[in-house]
Amino acid sequence: MGEEFSVPEGASREERYALAEQQVEAVLKGEMDVIANLANVAAILKQCLDFFWVGFYRRVDGELILGPFQGPLACSRIPITQGVCGAAVRERKTIIVPRVEDFPGHIACSSKSKSEIVIPLVHDREVKYVLDVDSEVEADFSDLDKTHLEKIVSMLKDKYVI
Repeated sequence: MGEEFSVPEGASREERYALAEQQVEAVLKGEMDVIANLANVAAILKQCLDFFWVGFYRRVDGELILGPFQGPLACSRIPITQGVCGAAVRERKTIIVPRVEDFPGHIACSSKSKSEIVIPLVHDREVKYVLDVDSEVEADFSDLDKTHLEKIVSMLKDKYVI
């Protein structure tokens, strides 16, 4: 797989996700290291979909610790009892927040973040990682994003026995 790819101008969100999924599949075929793959997946999503912030947090005991990401400075640690990421861990399901200011306990790592989606990677009923995606646009995430991001997280889960 080449290290560069381009997103066709005017591509729909669906087309952008299709390209991202192809790139993720290619990256996962050629690399066994989890950190390298999480870093490349974050970069692929950032480049293909131009989200404000894309990254992974890994669960360590009662908190989430920042992993590979693309975007501005991020919170290094998030208690599982707080924020959208914490809620996704506690509920073990994807959470879409159309307006982060309306989410009780939202952790504002950046005031530019207006909406968010968090997808947990669950193995043996335990969340190991979460994929956190922020947008500068309110209500930017829908079931389309949920479906495709869950597929990408599933590709990662299928790659590793975590």
